[in-house]
Amino acid sequence: MSSRSSTSTRSPREAPADAAGSQQRSSLPTERLNQVQLVGRVAADPVTVELPSGDEVVTLRLVVERGPGARRPPSVDTIDCAAWTAKCRRTASTWVEGDVVSIEGSLRRRFWRGPQGAQSRYEVEVSAARRLKRA
Repeated sequence: MSSRSSTSTRSPREAPADAAGSQQRSSLPTERLNQVQLVGRVAADPVTVELPSGDEVVTLRLVVERGPGARRPPSVDTIDCAAWTAKCRRTASTWVEGDVVSIEGSLRRRFWRGPQGAQSRYEVEVSAARRLKRA
């Protein structure tokens, strides 16, 4: 067997995908990550809503401080959150206005038809929740 048959003579353009592509594949999940982590104050008591399907969802608004920017003073964002799983619904339904809580979840965009036609809004779909401090 000649040394030529055991040695690769490919140019860099012909390199196997793993040589250059393995790094791209390992970073792919972080390029498509939809993960939200918030710590804030509950704006009002959470509301349990029963849907026509019989499913229940607990909705709440979370007030989260926005750090000061280079040219603006500190401010807050009010973020809609929805707890769909039984565990998250039970946890969120015990909260009251003013509680400081931690939420993890995913950003979702909801669509519906209203009087002005198609509408949408963004909310955080809660996957984990806990109270950090009582009001």
